[in-house]
Amino acid sequence: MKHAVVSLTVNGAERQMLVAPGTTLLEALRENQGLTGTRRGCDQGACGACTVLLDGRTVMSCMVPVETIDEARVDTIEGLTPPQGLHPIQEAFLEGFATQCGFCTSGMIMATAGLLAKNPDPTREDAVRAISGNICRCTGYEAIIDAVLDAAKRVGAARSAQAA
Repeated sequence: MKHAVVSLTVNGAERQMLVAPGTTLLEALRENQGLTGTRRGCDQGACGACTVLLDGRTVMSCMVPVETIDEARVDTIEGLTPPQGLHPIQEAFLEGFATQCGFCTSGMIMATAGLLAKNPDPTREDAVRAISGNICRCTGYEAIIDAVLDAAKRVGAARSAQAA
């Protein structure tokens, strides 16, 4: 089997990696790049634990052959987290008790980031739709939906503060 060199911009940094055919984006992120915040759940695209942003779109990284996305931009939970602390989305999830075991949390947060990038003022229905591909087996979804809506307010406030 012939390996391929794939170039990606991961969390703003240009990266090149040698990958075997069939290597998924999830595997490349976790094993080649050491970015373990993206979780391996079902490996079938059904649970959402591996959600990342690929060129600004939310995708299940376990379903994306990395050799098909050469030159793409990938954002993970590690790239969302600023050096000075938590991102407003992470703060909303933490303060809203929208986590329990935490396994699904990075995928939920990345799904929220994808939503807010496209729609800064989502409705409750928009929030439900945005996380619909993510399974949480610990909490009810109410706290998560509330956190998504709170995150929208926090991100909006942060944008307004930066603009001022």
